[in-house]
Amino acid sequence: MRAILPLKASTLSKRRALRSARAGYTLVEMLVVLAIIGSIVGLVGPRVLNYLSESKVKTAQIQMENISSALDLFYLDVGRYPATEEGLSALARRPAGASVWNGPYLKSANVPKDPWGHDYLYRAPGQNGPYDIGSLGPEGREGGAGSITRSRDTAAR
Repeated sequence: MRAILPLKASTLSKRRALRSARAGYTLVEMLVVLAIIGSIVGLVGPRVLNYLSESKVKTAQIQMENISSALDLFYLDVGRYPATEEGLSALARRPAGASVWNGPYLKSANVPKDPWGHDYLYRAPGQNGPYDIGSLGPEGREGGAGSITRSRDTAAR
């Protein structure tokens, strides 16, 4: 019986040696896994980027609504909307011609930038109301694809 044990131990060690020599993945298996991962990224990636761009547009719309509310508060205190030359900075700092100014009308000390890092556009009087607020959008130019404009009449609806 003692003679059989060393034979079994040597057989086990040979089997282990064969298993360790065969351990690992082949090149074909690795390529299949990479192809599956690539197809998943190809399907999911565009959707994630689309959600990101939609969220930036929604953020810009919400910020323009907040600026519109601040402009209405400015109007109640001063009796007019800021002139185009004064711009939206009149919501954060007292303009020269304002005798009654209870600002700043924005939570931050500065006028926020749009989600793409550009200043918001402001015109008074606007095309469809007392003022227009706009964002240049992702292209960074007026009238480009994705640019957003909001007038006072649109804000009131």
